[in-house]
Amino acid sequence: MTEGVESPVSTVPASAPDRNLALELVRVTESAAMSAGRWIGRGDKISADQAAVDGMRLMLDTTSMAGVVVIGEGEVDVAVDPLEGTNLTAKGQPNAIATIACAERGTMFFPGAAVYMNKIACGPESADAIDIEAPPAENVKRVAKARGIRPTEVTVVVLERDRHTELIEALRAVEAQVLLVPDGDVAPAIAAARPESSVDLLMGIGGTPEGVLSAAALKCVGGALQGKLWPRDDEERRQLIDAGFDLDRVLTTDDLVGGDDVFFAATGVTTGALLRGVRYTPDGAITESIVMRSRSGTVRRVEAFHAFEKLEALSGGRYGR
Repeated sequence: MTEGVESPVSTVPASAPDRNLALELVRVTESAAMSAGRWIGRGDKISADQAAVDGMRLMLDTTSMAGVVVIGEGEVDVAVDPLEGTNLTAKGQPNAIATIACAERGTMFFPGAAVYMNKIACGPESADAIDIEAPPAENVKRVAKARGIRPTEVTVVVLERDRHTELIEALRAVEAQVLLVPDGDVAPAIAAARPESSVDLLMGIGGTPEGVLSAAALKCVGGALQGKLWPRDDEERRQLIDAGFDLDRVLTTDDLVGGDDVFFAATGVTTGALLRGVRYTPDGAITESIVMRSRSGTVRRVEAFHAFEKLEALSGGRYGR
């Protein structure tokens, strides 16, 4: 060291956030969304779903595997839904998204044969108020109290299914505002935790994998999700019990995603309460995504402009109409 010259002192704390994998993962959801976007309104949910799967796989193949599946020295758990809302896409309806999440290895809940689970999800203000084992009206009243509003001002998103007839009646009996959606409950679960959204609660029976994805997102923004596995028939019930699942257990956000460093990314396919859908231009597309990490608590909105000619040259895929 030269005499009289002080050596620089680092001001970066030892606990500073390391590489944010969600910023790489958003490239994957963007690819899936743009691929699925070609099928919006065409009435073909199978082709839309396959396009999203192919688009997601294409971008994963061009991404450094160390950057996607490794954090430090350990592998990670990854949960994906290339197209959450296949029917929404096919019919041109709101709230279809492409999504992916990852966390430390062994921290994501594996549902086994459990295709469905009963869920309740909310934002951080109501996290300590909800109880999936309480009646729907009681949850509405608790959330209203936690948020400082009247029960009539509480907005609840419910999947429009025959199995939810009693739930919907109970919610309307307390005069909550019930928004019925035809498909997809990950976007509404996230919307319940976003201050710019009008959604307060998600309630009802939906997919178990989607519950894990929702929990990953809510882990990043401070919301809460509770769930109970919901076997569809006696055979599925037997399989779950034989596999050691406790069907009476209330699964919390931490039960579904237990890691402390969770990454989540989602890109809009059709415009909805959470994200704008894919918008095509003569030479490419514009996408809107949300990118989150639990460790830093940072939530980013990413608007990206994609030039198809250059993107296709790099990836070998097709994104144009």
